[in-house]
Amino acid sequence: MSTLEAAGVIFDFDYTLADSSTGIVKSVNYALGEMGIPLQPEEEICQTIGLSLPETLRSLTGLDKEYESEKFSKLFILKADQIMADSTSVYDFVDEMTKMLRGMGLKLGIVSSKYRRRIEGVLSREHLLNRFDVVIGGDDVSALKPDPSGLLEAINILDTSTNTSLYVGDSVTDAETSIRANVEFAAVLSGVTSRERFHTYGISNILQNASEVPSLLTNGIS
Repeated sequence: MSTLEAAGVIFDFDYTLADSSTGIVKSVNYALGEMGIPLQPEEEICQTIGLSLPETLRSLTGLDKEYESEKFSKLFILKADQIMADSTSVYDFVDEMTKMLRGMGLKLGIVSSKYRRRIEGVLSREHLLNRFDVVIGGDDVSALKPDPSGLLEAINILDTSTNTSLYVGDSVTDAETSIRANVEFAAVLSGVTSRERFHTYGISNILQNASEVPSLLTNGIS
């Protein structure tokens, strides 16, 4: 895929375009505390960012009964509604990076497990929402990543194709989503996933962060 062939770039949100970790940690530990479950270290919670809420609970505690997942999710959302927007910081490079991609004639989108209203609220605050042609959140799909339905829906809305789209994300969940959708993937190391972990998925396009996406497209994807 070269610059001329690429028609759209779709991004994950957390740890790809923004840092929501402070709000996520507080919301997870609020939910655990209300459930009478020991609070978890920040570094352990950050390792779960990008997972669904039931998967987060399972990963941190081993609990996976439906009623436990539902209670955890409701409590997390209750706290997140109060603090998440103010606890989320868009990376400094996003403004210039998206401006460059727009200047290259590319359509831009976001596919995330985070609720769309939270993403749009943060982007609106930073005057960046109009840079993106589509935002698909976890509340817009029946199955979360790595199910590829959200990514494929974004490609459909952008009116591009799987052959002319690039998905950019920070986790192996994002990588697997791309693989299932048969879409080119670029990994960023701005999250908690190591370069070596991405290599196990056969990912060769690995960037320090998403600011390098315009250069990747200009120079050609390997």
